Amino acid sequence: MRILVVGEILWDVFPDAERLGGAPFNLAAHARRLGHEVYFISAVGDDPRGRAALARMRELDLPARFVRTIAGQATGTVSVRLDSAGQPDFTIHRPAAYDFVSLSDEDFDELVSWDPDWLCHGTLHCMHPQARTLTRRLVEALPRARRFYDVNLRKHSYTPELLRELMAKATAVKLNDAEATEIERFFDGRRRGLADFAERFAARFGWELVAVTRGAEGCGLWRKGEWVEARGYRVQVVDAVGAGDAFAAALLHGLDAGWPLARVADFANRVGALIASRAGAVPDWTPEECAALG
Repeated sequence: MRILVVGEILWDVFPDAERLGGAPFNLAAHARRLGHEVYFISAVGDDPRGRAALARMRELDLPARFVRTIAGQATGTVSVRLDSAGQPDFTIHRPAAYDFVSLSDEDFDELVSWDPDWLCHGTLHCMHPQARTLTRRLVEALPRARRFYDVNLRKHSYTPELLRELMAKATAVKLNDAEATEIERFFDGRRRGLADFAERFAARFGWELVAVTRGAEGCGLWRKGEWVEARGYRVQVVDAVGAGDAFAAALLHGLDAGWPLARVADFANRVGALIASRAGAVPDWTPEECAALG
């Protein structure tokens, strides 16, 4: 499976450490670990953090062909505070280099020839006008690619207008239960459960798949009228940063494998739980370790 991911690459700055992250970067790295072909589009600054990010991509065997170095802009950072349950609160520092990524006509030609199966993006990156324009151009240039939209709402980094635009372009959507509530508040004010949300909004926007994560309680998946729920896996949470992004990569992996929806949901829950049990958004892990979770 060929996966094209566009969005932010940044450093999660904890009180005691810095770890490379950004939801789209995390998704790309985990999809690569699952054996898929991945290109990641983003940008870093010409600074020590930017050089360290590129070095880490090489370690992860994640091509940096479309990661630009932007002079005069700092590599992205986010200050992260974890609560007692390991759940993160983010303070995003912008503008950052990833806001100013661009592609040449030759780059677009190469991506069209590569012919990705999925184009993946989130919300935060598209708040910047240049990044939003880039995402629009990619959608137009790659009509065959299915579009995976990870809603991933962050404070002061979304508007109803932006959500409407991105949801209208999506083939598959991933969000958590709190984000589903926020979207309902914006668009119709109804609250009748997650299965009803998935059914209604899929009909409204033409989605083929909806994934709703519920933390330790697991997830629900909707596909073409079928709704399944899968239990979560209890782990000692070290930090939950990146767990949802790993879930997303595992979700795409299971869909590509043609598994039944219940098996896809279970595998995605296992991967997300394993990542939450380790420090950092992209720790070392193997699918075999996920299978051992009970």
